[in-house]
Amino acid sequence: MAVMIRNEVFSCYVFYGVLLVIKMYILAIITGQVRLRKKAFANPEDALRHGGLQYHRQDPYVERCRRAHINDMENILPFLFLGAIYSMIGPSLAVARFHFLVFLMSRTLHSIAYLFALQAPTRSLAYIVAQIPCFSMAVQILMAVAAYA
Repeated sequence: MAVMIRNEVFSCYVFYGVLLVIKMYILAIITGQVRLRKKAFANPEDALRHGGLQYHRQDPYVERCRRAHINDMENILPFLFLGAIYSMIGPSLAVARFHFLVFLMSRTLHSIAYLFALQAPTRSLAYIVAQIPCFSMAVQILMAVAAYA
């Protein structure tokens, strides 16, 4: 059974949204793999399974990966909400695609900068650039619904 999404902007949003969710899953997998490689487990039962309680510890690189993942959740989840509502207010497809693409690219750069400890201010700039389309979408949503409030 094929599902057709007739709203082109919403279809575009779904495409970029799914890519962002996949990116979040990739960060989760990276965090888990680094935990295994560094033998640094957050839970005693996991440490016992992988060699003993001495591995129930923190590792700086595991924590860096974990913070990158948490930061994604803090930023991508609001984007998913805003993008869904924004796609329903009738924006131009080209403008919407630009918003979604800028967010995806900026969040991808942010993750790379986090994982590889790129020189400052790379990560901060990527964060700020990703906030611009979110702010733009939020303002446009508020303007569209203001007439009905």
